[in-house]
Amino acid sequence: MLGIPEHEYQRRWRTLHRYLREQGWEGIVLFDPAYILYYSGFAFIPTERPIAWIMNAAEERVLFVPLLEEAHAQQQGKVDAVFTYTEYPDRPHPMERLASLLERLGIRRSLAADEDGYPAVLGYEGPALSALMKAEVYPVRAFVERQMQVKSEVELRHIRESVRWAHLAHTLLQRYTRVGATETEVSLRASAEATLAMLDAIGPVYRANSPFGTGAHAGYRGQIGRQAALPHALAGHLTFQPGDVLVTGATAPVWGYHAELERTMVIAPVADKQRHYFTHMIALQDLAISLLRPGIRCSEVDRKVRAYYEEHGLTPFWRHHTGHAIGLRYHEGPFLDIGDDTVIQPGMVFTVEPGIYVPDIGGFRHSDTVVITEEGCEVLTYYPRDLERLTIAG
Repeated sequence: MLGIPEHEYQRRWRTLHRYLREQGWEGIVLFDPAYILYYSGFAFIPTERPIAWIMNAAEERVLFVPLLEEAHAQQQGKVDAVFTYTEYPDRPHPMERLASLLERLGIRRSLAADEDGYPAVLGYEGPALSALMKAEVYPVRAFVERQMQVKSEVELRHIRESVRWAHLAHTLLQRYTRVGATETEVSLRASAEATLAMLDAIGPVYRANSPFGTGAHAGYRGQIGRQAALPHALAGHLTFQPGDVLVTGATAPVWGYHAELERTMVIAPVADKQRHYFTHMIALQDLAISLLRPGIRCSEVDRKVRAYYEEHGLTPFWRHHTGHAIGLRYHEGPFLDIGDDTVIQPGMVFTVEPGIYVPDIGGFRHSDTVVITEEGCEVLTYYPRDLERLTIAG
């Protein structure tokens, strides 16, 4: 049941090609690795060597890759052909070769692209497509993003599978966390054991297809004790101490798709202030989840959540929006933020994670992954949320 079937790719191609024809373009060029994965199934490590996916008006689909990726692209890519260039930097420049290929595909006067040329990745430099081809290059990124925002049943199946293995990794993370242990040893042990269990269960067909990892992962990313008040801290090989507030994170890429599971735990004894902020964090998340339904704007969800902060004197401890979409990328649009007026639709998948960050005490954030349904939303992650079950013996 796992893996992206041919009919799913065909649905994606038809939608994009219909838009191409409606706009009167001769073709579309995409450089973003997530877009290339979405339309072709080709997962790769982006480097300074340009890689592009192309569709023309005749609905021919090709990959343009460096020679070192040729066999890889032929093996994975759901395309009609794979074209190569020698290397970057080289003569002629890869963008010149790409321009020649586009002309061969009948793309000469007008095309759409997510970028006007390959973006600056790892030191890459090169000319714009519009300059090389003397053609109009129209933006297509917004349309691709909108198409990716609404998940199909196939995509949801993979996100649900990610939830399952994130749950196991987090269970092991909590089980192995103890006073005197380090975040490094606990995270490595939990992640390795969960990954091996996942590989045993899914078998050799498993593909991560993700730059974020190759298996199930759970860890703390340095959000331990007072460091937990830093929403995006980095792991620091910290040692767990009694009374520490711990903010976790767990996921598992499944054919490129991700869920997000985060919890706030406390190593006993639990202080009154820790319990106070934990309780408000739960109330904030409950409020946000209760608001999620088709037809409401992302901005309205965040606006009402921020009103709770203000009403309860928590605004000094606010640091970020209520959540974000998730799928092939760990962060996707739309965002549950007052600056995003996107109307929420069935099939959109969000993280819900309003946090409270108190200097000298710690951070308090649960993140759950939800899918918007016709009636409201379904919470896909199911790890315990209450303080009693998230308290670790000191």
